[in-house]
Amino acid sequence: MWQEFKKFAFKGNIVDMAIGVVIGTAFTSVVNSLVNNIIMPFFGFLTAGMDFNQLKWVLSPAVLAEDGTVIKAEAAIQYGSFIQNIVNFLIIAFSIFFAIRMVSKAAERFKKKEEPKPAAPKAPTEAELLTEIRDLLKAGTDVEADVK
Repeated sequence: MWQEFKKFAFKGNIVDMAIGVVIGTAFTSVVNSLVNNIIMPFFGFLTAGMDFNQLKWVLSPAVLAEDGTVIKAEAAIQYGSFIQNIVNFLIIAFSIFFAIRMVSKAAERFKKKEEPKPAAPKAPTEAELLTEIRDLLKAGTDVEADVK
């Protein structure tokens, strides 16, 4: 069982996938920072200072005691956070598309150009085939005549 596990766990594909997950996680944190710290504040500026994370639809407000402690928490649908996550997804998807596109173009550029294959021999025409058959038949009859 241990040998099977080692064979599975240390195959090249598994290690490559693990590296991809780690890099993807780091890339996601960079994109989240880009969205949260640069793009969303810009949209907030365009929408008169609106913070998308604060956009919500309150179903029931929070109930507070006289001293300010929360007795019952607020129930709200936070659609602003959802909008921000959609923006995150679109940026990540576009970035991955762009990166894969660049890698594909680089691979095409560095790929050795295949040598052109030699042209297939031209098929003989019907007249050439008939001529060849006639010549073979003539040669065959002469051989038979010589044998008799």
